[in-house]
Amino acid sequence: MRDLLFRDVRILDPGTGRDERGDVLVSRGRISAIGRDVGKGLSGGDALEVIDGRGRWLVPGFVDLHAHLREPGEEGKEDIASGLRAAVAGGFVDVCAMANTRPVNDSRAITELMVARGRAAALARLHPIAAITRGLGGKDLTDVSELRDAGAIALSDDGRCVHLSSVMRRALQYARTFDVPIIQHAEDHALTEGAEMHEGAVATRLGLRGWPREAEDIIVARDCIFAEEARARYHVAHLSTRGAARIVAEAKSRGVAVTAEVTPHHLLLTHEAVVGYRTECKVNPPLREAEDVAALRKALADGTIDAIATDHAPHAKGDKDVEFAEARPGMIGLEICLPLLLGLVRDGSVPLMRLLSALTLGPARVVSLEPPRLVDGARADLVLIDPEARWTVARATLSSKSENTPFLGEELQGAVEATIVEGRVVHRRDEGRVVHRREEETS
Repeated sequence: MRDLLFRDVRILDPGTGRDERGDVLVSRGRISAIGRDVGKGLSGGDALEVIDGRGRWLVPGFVDLHAHLREPGEEGKEDIASGLRAAVAGGFVDVCAMANTRPVNDSRAITELMVARGRAAALARLHPIAAITRGLGGKDLTDVSELRDAGAIALSDDGRCVHLSSVMRRALQYARTFDVPIIQHAEDHALTEGAEMHEGAVATRLGLRGWPREAEDIIVARDCIFAEEARARYHVAHLSTRGAARIVAEAKSRGVAVTAEVTPHHLLLTHEAVVGYRTECKVNPPLREAEDVAALRKALADGTIDAIATDHAPHAKGDKDVEFAEARPGMIGLEICLPLLLGLVRDGSVPLMRLLSALTLGPARVVSLEPPRLVDGARADLVLIDPEARWTVARATLSSKSENTPFLGEELQGAVEATIVEGRVVHRRDEGRVVHRREEETS
């Protein structure tokens, strides 16, 4: 493994608030020196690669709490290797993979399979999230001890809400014993049966059945009560409503161990994006209204929302090129997350350091991962960013097997130039071409 020297780069670390220009030296997988004179007298060679950082940012690697990598069972849409290639192209060094695979990740065998496939890919680190209930059926709890020992870092029935109060209460009590967070897909299914998009004026105009905000708010409120009683760690997946944001803020103010995530698409798009029956904008939970978007941005900026998660959900063309009612919900997001959200920094909605914290420290803390840091001695999990680069989202620029995103064809500003995992360069972007590698095979 070659040492790396990032020369004359803008160093940004949300953990310390560091924002300065200088050099960063990486040796044997760790950050060995940071400062203005670190690179003085050093030159590239067989043992050292020098990377020109002028006009670039160097930041800690990103952590995604919420991705669907489709393996096992739907490898035609995505598999673990292709999903992790997409992840490092987006700057992610840790990826938490949801349990709604086929078969469901509710057993040691599936968890261990996912861990092994992630290690074999040798790109970003994969962390399985196992199911709360067997088969996502919402009734019988899985064996938390067995799943944790196999490598699961959290439990979630994402895609289905744990609807029965008795089951959710027991799940939180059980998970607390093992200090494992419960991640809830908050949806009262009795209120969303047959719903196709957010309940509002656009749904009425399009003649589509609406999905009320209350379907999310009710479950979040109930679960915060259970989490407080159980003194358990509770996390709200893809929070989408202004009401749920208020409930989370109130629970936090009372010391409840509740955290929350928000997706890029819920921060950027409203239900108006569905006009024209655009199936690429069908997601679960649905895109909401402008006032919800404003509330989510504020909650992210003030820390009520702890993390940004992509909810990367790859689908085949046949899942989306159908009538709106028949289309599968979800969009991909790993590769375009950062450039999309840099727009919120440019317009003043979210400070840059807060954005970086929500992509690094916040998600790592939710699932007790070692947070990527840019400090002396830290593991070298890094992202080199060109904040001015402009590029167009196209099939040829994507590493994912799928292309289901409403941003296809759009020009974005900001690009991940390189991703480094434990000192290894696992992704490079070179004049629009993306190169992934498992570090020099001789290392």
